[in-house]
Amino acid sequence: MDAMEQLYQQVILDHARAPHGRGLPADAPGTTAVATVGHDTCSGQSHQVNTTCGDEVTLRVDVDLSGEQPVVRDVRWEGSGCSISQASISVLHDLVTGADLETVGAVSTTFRALLGTRGAGLDDEAAEDLLGDANAFTGVGKFPARIKCALLGWAALTDALILAGVPGTPAEATR
Repeated sequence: MDAMEQLYQQVILDHARAPHGRGLPADAPGTTAVATVGHDTCSGQSHQVNTTCGDEVTLRVDVDLSGEQPVVRDVRWEGSGCSISQASISVLHDLVTGADLETVGAVSTTFRALLGTRGAGLDDEAAEDLLGDANAFTGVGKFPARIKCALLGWAALTDALILAGVPGTPAEATR
């Protein structure tokens, strides 16, 4: 294993051991799909299961509608599963919290493209900058069964944003 692969492995382990964004709010309604809309905010929550391996996540996204563009105010989640799924959700939290939905869509699309390279990477400096710690999942693309683990939280985010009904947001931007 070369030094970069070791670094990437360590990033995944660090996020799995101390996940960012873990902990649903006390008022979160269990594992049901929900949407709430306030004056300047909306929220969506989704529960997703990877039937291949049993990983699961309940993810809630809060979106601020007060500005010109909707912005992800917070992502909170609870889940169980392998270190890849848990670390990927932690990285997702860091990448999308505070981002406008256009950026969220770009990050999601780029992350899926990275996993589709079968471990070759994107060879695109701008994409690598956009992904930050998510570049650690480059090697996951070599193992098709593990790609679903890495994408579990991203599927939950997409579903939660759709359920939130953010005005003017095309669902395909987050897929």
